[in-house]
Amino acid sequence: MIGKKHSASKIVSYIFLILLAYIMVYPLLWMVGAAFKTNEEIFTTLSLFPKKPVFGAFSAGWKGSGQYGFNTFMLNTFLLVVPTVLFTVVSSTLIGYGFARFDFPLKKLFFVIMLSTMMLPATVIIIPRYIFFKNLGWLDTYLPFIVPALLGCFPFFNFMMVQFFRSLPLELDESAKLDGCNSFTILVRILLPLCKAAMFSVVVFQFVWTWNDFMNALVYISSVAKYPVALGLRMTMDISTEFAWNQIMAMSLVSILPPIILFFAAQKYFVEGISTTGMKN
Repeated sequence: MIGKKHSASKIVSYIFLILLAYIMVYPLLWMVGAAFKTNEEIFTTLSLFPKKPVFGAFSAGWKGSGQYGFNTFMLNTFLLVVPTVLFTVVSSTLIGYGFARFDFPLKKLFFVIMLSTMMLPATVIIIPRYIFFKNLGWLDTYLPFIVPALLGCFPFFNFMMVQFFRSLPLELDESAKLDGCNSFTILVRILLPLCKAAMFSVVVFQFVWTWNDFMNALVYISSVAKYPVALGLRMTMDISTEFAWNQIMAMSLVSILPPIILFFAAQKYFVEGISTTGMKN
């Protein structure tokens, strides 16, 4: 009797989870179906499957209807995102190593100041940052994204790496010092191989956030030739009063493929990094 109740509860749980998963995935599935529908069918039905499939939305959307095609926007996005991600990983790793393994004057104060910047809304600093980058002549370039990443201006990732380094035993450093290793050698040869999980977490988070960033790209980039995907998709809706929604849906699907591929490729390390960065030795 108890076994039957347990089986029934498991069945109910599975049904509930399946329904919840369907609700969560439905918008994505609808977007896939909309890429093969006409404008009329998109706005008149909620069905996932098109009645009369329309092909060619992907090729037409990739080609674009203006001077620049979607391939230009994709290339621009990679030129913006890849250096930003790489520099974020390097800077956050060095900052995390410094705070976790070294003692220096005003260390706690600097750490508190760094954490306090996490609580500051991004919208508050848009105007001063814009003025600062304008005075430097960085507007309409990717430098407002790349240089802050190089200088460790992302406190969330710095804090994540600090917590991960703190979870590594200090005995590793002491053993390496007995073998004649300096601080840099300890970081490169001893600790970095153990930090793959946390570093992959930084890569995934920063890649997705920068890839989907619309506001900062809108503020700092003005040339259409330098538009990333987020602005390129929005621009396709401004070309004319009537536009093909199936092409927009098709290019939206193409634009989300790189983050999805990266997430599944790094899923093992990503989950491990998230589960360990909150630990403290």
